[in-house]
Amino acid sequence: MAAHAGTPVELMRSRYSAFARGLNDYLVATWHPGTLPGEIVTDPSVQWTALEIIDAPEPTPRRGIVEFVAHYREGGRDAQLHERSRFVFQSARWWYLDGEHSSS
Repeated sequence: MAAHAGTPVELMRSRYSAFARGLNDYLVATWHPGTLPGEIVTDPSVQWTALEIIDAPEPTPRRGIVEFVAHYREGGRDAQLHERSRFVFQSARWWYLDGEHSSS
C-alpha cells in the first residue's frame, strides 16, 4: 500500500484492508492530520469479513464521499459498521477526513 490512492473509493478499500490486517501506521498515514484523533489501534479480536461500497458519487476535484458497510465478526457474533466517509484531496493526494457511522 505504498502508492497513494487515486480516488476516494480506492483509499476506502485500502483503509479497509489496513483495518483487516491491523496496519495502524497506514491508517494514521492516510487520515487527514487536521482530524486525526490521535493514536489508532485496531482490535485484533475483530475479524473483518467483507466490504460493500453502497454509494460513491463522482468526487469533485477536492472532495469525495464514500458510503460503505463493513462486515465483521467479534466475540462469535456477526456485526457491521455503516459509514458515510468524507475525503479531501490536498497535497497531491486523497485523505480520509471523517465519517458518520453506526454499528449493528
